[in-house]
Amino acid sequence: MGVGAAVGAPRTEAPVFWASAPSFSALHASRRYGADSCSRSRRTDLGLRAMRVLVIDPDAARAALVAQGLEGVQPLEVRHAAVYNEAEVVAFAPDVVVIAAESPDRDTLDSLRESSQGHPVVMFVDRSEPGLAEQAVRAGVAAYVVDGLAPGRVRPILDVAMSRFALTQQLRGDLAKAKADLEARKTVERAKGLLMKERGLDEDGAYRLLRKLAMDRGKPIGAVAADLLAFAGVLRGDGA
Repeated sequence: MGVGAAVGAPRTEAPVFWASAPSFSALHASRRYGADSCSRSRRTDLGLRAMRVLVIDPDAARAALVAQGLEGVQPLEVRHAAVYNEAEVVAFAPDVVVIAAESPDRDTLDSLRESSQGHPVVMFVDRSEPGLAEQAVRAGVAAYVVDGLAPGRVRPILDVAMSRFALTQQLRGDLAKAKADLEARKTVERAKGLLMKERGLDEDGAYRLLRKLAMDRGKPIGAVAADLLAFAGVLRGDGA
C-alpha cells in the first residue's frame, strides 16, 4: 500500500533507531549547507553531529535496506517510521527523508506539498504511473526512483539528491536576494525623485543625502528610502 495511505493514523509502534551506523562526512555537510549556515550546519561543541536520515516505509524489511546501504558512513542516525507524519519530521529534524513504498499515493504527495521542507526528500517506489513522477517533483521530491531500491544504490542516490537540494536552495536564495535588491533600488530611485522635487536637489545630491541618513541611522539605504516614502505618504494623507 502507499506510504501516505495512513497519514495521521495512530502509530502502532515507536520509531525504530538503527545502531549509530553511518553519516556522510563533515565535508558533505559543509558542501550542502555552507560553512556559515548556523541552522543547518549541524555542528555542536564536540564537532559535527550525526547525519539524521528518516526512512518512511510501512515495510520494515524494505526500510532496513536503506540503513544497509549507508553502512560505513559515520556517524549516522537512522529512524524508521511506518507513515509520514509532519510533526514527527519536524521533531526529528532530518537531513534527508527517504520514502519507500510499493507506489506513491496522493496523500503522501499532498503532505509533502503542504510541508515546509528544509531537507531533501528521496522517494523509492516499486512501481509508478504516468504523471506521478512529475507530481512528486512538484511536491518537492529531489529524487524519484522506480524499482531501484538496493543497498548499493542508496548512498550515491542520497548524495546526488542532497547536492541537488543544496543547489536548488542556493538558487532560490540568490533569486530572492536579487528580487529584494531590485525592489530596494526602485525604492531608492523613488526616494531620490521625492528629494529632488521637494528639496530642489540634483540626483547626486539626493543620493548623498539618502546615504548620509542611512549612515546616521545605521540602516540600509533601501530601508531609509522606504521610511522616507512612507512618511511622505502620511503627510499626503495616503490611506486616510
